[in-house]
Amino acid sequence: MFVSYFCLTLSKDAARQPIIGFGSLLSEASARSSFPNLQNFRLARLRGYKRVMRHPASIFFQRNIARKDTREFASLSVEPCPDGNFLVAAFDIPSEELQAYHEREEEFFIALAPIEELDGSKVQEGLLCCAGTDDEYIAKHGRKNFEERYGSYGLSTIWNWQGEILPCRVYLRHCVLACSKAGEEVKEDFLVNTFLWDRKTTIKEYLQANPSIMEEEPPESLRHRYSG
Repeated sequence: MFVSYFCLTLSKDAARQPIIGFGSLLSEASARSSFPNLQNFRLARLRGYKRVMRHPASIFFQRNIARKDTREFASLSVEPCPDGNFLVAAFDIPSEELQAYHEREEEFFIALAPIEELDGSKVQEGLLCCAGTDDEYIAKHGRKNFEERYGSYGLSTIWNWQGEILPCRVYLRHCVLACSKAGEEVKEDFLVNTFLWDRKTTIKEYLQANPSIMEEEPPESLRHRYSG
């Protein structure tokens, strides 16, 4: 199923908004660290998208966990893919917290996407952090913001990266630990249905070739935030 992007508006009458988590938010504990007032946390299925570690995240540079010399500073997003199919988390947040959600996920294009309950009983739409474009980012946040958050670290693009870009080691470990807390099925689904920048190499294959990533301890100041 291909899901098109469109301009998002939320009814003022909506008290709560479903959010779709596809990385570290697959752990309820991790999700609650970002959304302490969430309700109805559950696993669901997302179709029509592919999960890829393909763009540099400014926050990794700000927190000094990016490795620029080895290009290990990629974060997760999803992009349309007709045959995509993987497990996600879904949960509801108060509508008054949506502004903070958009500010925290500033580099993404936020779309509404349909998610299926695992028992097939219902399809519901939730907010999803999708790959965007540099032009969209600059139009929304301004050139000055782009230069401060990306240009100052020697990055000329967020979404038009050319060539190899590898996962931020601490962040990838964090995501795998979070999925492990959600159960073996969730962990395995993440490993085989998440891809590197080439859209071919799975995270499972990448970790098999780079097992030291799972031994990569975050800085003490970030230990709680990046431990699943």
